[in-house]
Amino acid sequence: MNKTNKDIVIVGFALFAMFFGAGNLIFPPFLGVISGESWLTGFGGFLLADVGLALLAVAAAAKCNGEVSKVLGRAGKNLAIVLGSAIMICLGPLLAIPRTAATTFEMGISPLASGFNPILFSVLFFAITFILTIKPSKVVDIIGQFLTPALLVALGVLIIKGIVTPLGDINPTPMINDIFAEGVKQGYQTMDALGAVALSTVIITSLANKGYNDESQKVKLTMKAGIVAAIGLCLVYGGLTYLGATVSQVYGKDVVQTKLIVEITASLLGHPGKIILALIVGLACLTTAIGLTSATAQFFSKITNGKLKYEIIVTAVCIFSAIVSNFGVSTIIKFSAPILDMIYPATVVLVIMTLFGSKIKNDNAFKGAAYMALLVSVLTVANNLGISIPMITKLPFAQLGFNWIVPVLIGGVVGSFIPSHSKQGKIDINRVG
Repeated sequence: MNKTNKDIVIVGFALFAMFFGAGNLIFPPFLGVISGESWLTGFGGFLLADVGLALLAVAAAAKCNGEVSKVLGRAGKNLAIVLGSAIMICLGPLLAIPRTAATTFEMGISPLASGFNPILFSVLFFAITFILTIKPSKVVDIIGQFLTPALLVALGVLIIKGIVTPLGDINPTPMINDIFAEGVKQGYQTMDALGAVALSTVIITSLANKGYNDESQKVKLTMKAGIVAAIGLCLVYGGLTYLGATVSQVYGKDVVQTKLIVEITASLLGHPGKIILALIVGLACLTTAIGLTSATAQFFSKITNGKLKYEIIVTAVCIFSAIVSNFGVSTIIKFSAPILDMIYPATVVLVIMTLFGSKIKNDNAFKGAAYMALLVSVLTVANNLGISIPMITKLPFAQLGFNWIVPVLIGGVVGSFIPSHSKQGKIDINRVG
């Protein structure tokens, strides 16, 4: 294997591992349970909304040299700063990074050592994260060469055992009606497109450090690495969905998703299964924590023009995340989920529009679409929190979580007819902040 292909595989493995957090471990088996014999249909929907959106985000970020601000920039400098910062704070120290430690403790450590101190564990977890993240040039190699193979082996043992010796007969009657739609809904809820936008920064930085400085070459290699990651995710998600389908006559729609994967692992592998699951969860969460910590530090270092040093941000993120992780998974999700729900649709919209940026000459089309996505998202979150806004649930595709699509199309069309004072391609996004 020549150097370029080897680098693509290493970077692709790293991207796979940074995408595959503990949340991605628990969604597919539950989808298999409720889909039963139609698990492939549900899996197809999940794949489209999770891996599909993530690949689009990787492509958009690669076109923008891995800079989050450039992906968001044509919707306006102020929105790029606010939305980009919100993405990185949520994916960083407010939600995703603390959740990696909390999930590892709850799913991996507690079942093996119930008396282990959670504060001590969080300190150890983020000490390791700090050590493996402090040198940005080493992040991708550490994950891609060492941590991902171990994660794949552990996942492979679990999935292959479940295929060779299925736990039961698959339920011929699915528990839900719109199976493909439910798969789309669950894949969308992973919000991996946000992670893809952020993590592409780490990938681009790694490629530059490996000597790939030509812009078109970096885009091409990033996309190839994204395809490697996508293939890995397809295989793992498919295997986990099938495992869920094999216990679809044992569990119902009310099964706790975290307990489901624990029970499946224990049934397949016995007591050693607890160790294997702890290894899977630990590696999945650690690789995600490393990638997001590095991405967060690189983002804030860039938008402050280096006034905030990468090393200082990494240190601050690890300390803050260690503190927040002790609040527990449910508390972290409850606090941060509404913010993610507000910023995710606008990010998806700008990712897709960025891919066709050369065809969209008027920046006001970006602004109209993005601000409409934000408006619908804010109203949806307000409705979910108890402030009754009935019309928001009656919009097309609301049941899938896509009630923003039609308003966004209207906002984009209206914006395209408003004259823009800036010329497409002339905005200096690097000067954001």
